[in-house]
Amino acid sequence: MSTGRPLNVLVTGGSGPSGIAAARALRHAGHTVFTVGSDGPRIEAAAAEAGSGVTPLVCDLADLAEVRSLHTAVHARLAGTGGSVDGVIHLVGGWRGAKGITDQSDEDWEFLERGAITTLRNVTRVFYDDLAASDAGRFAMVSSTAAAKPTAGGASYAAAKAAAEAWTLALADGFQASQSGRKEDPVEQRSAAVVFVVKALVDAAMRAKSPERRFPGFTDVEDLAAAAVGLFTSPAAELNGRRILLGPEPKP
Repeated sequence: MSTGRPLNVLVTGGSGPSGIAAARALRHAGHTVFTVGSDGPRIEAAAAEAGSGVTPLVCDLADLAEVRSLHTAVHARLAGTGGSVDGVIHLVGGWRGAKGITDQSDEDWEFLERGAITTLRNVTRVFYDDLAASDAGRFAMVSSTAAAKPTAGGASYAAAKAAAEAWTLALADGFQASQSGRKEDPVEQRSAAVVFVVKALVDAAMRAKSPERRFPGFTDVEDLAAAAVGLFTSPAAELNGRRILLGPEPKP
């Protein structure tokens, strides 16, 4: 699928290596890219590293009021083109673990809930109408293989990722119900929500820091970025509601 026009894409969690790689790849593909982080200097540096034309924006995505202000700010920047947001690549995350079930702390759960679930809920609620109205609406989040095969030590992390996946699949259902699945006057599916699944991510700095490590099963952030770009050239009907594994199949 190709719309034949540059798209407007928001990369949330843009300060990290995966955000930088995604913003760079999307910009190189010809899209207008806004990259979002909670720390001003960090997101500005990340946008500069991603390349010319990537616009940095500051927002606490766990604060619904701030996400609504972000939506207003993005639309104001797009006012001259008459456009709205076509895609959101949601890369907010974080890891917390423990030894087992009994020492899963409330502090760790609150951190994971805020980062993995609350930010996603806020962003999708605020930008849902944009994505549903676009002729190439796309939403993607990054989950973990741990969600399908959780360990006792990673219980809070796996539970948070599973909740985020469930919300994303509900988003996909909303897109389908309002487009190709309408009982009256169905239209071609044009919007899609997907879950990228990885064991873990690796980047060039990690490889340089530990040249002796092989990082088995890890997904390079450049491969994640390429997959994000590919969403906008694949039919929505084939993507919507899919869990897409990036990397080798996990061992049973």
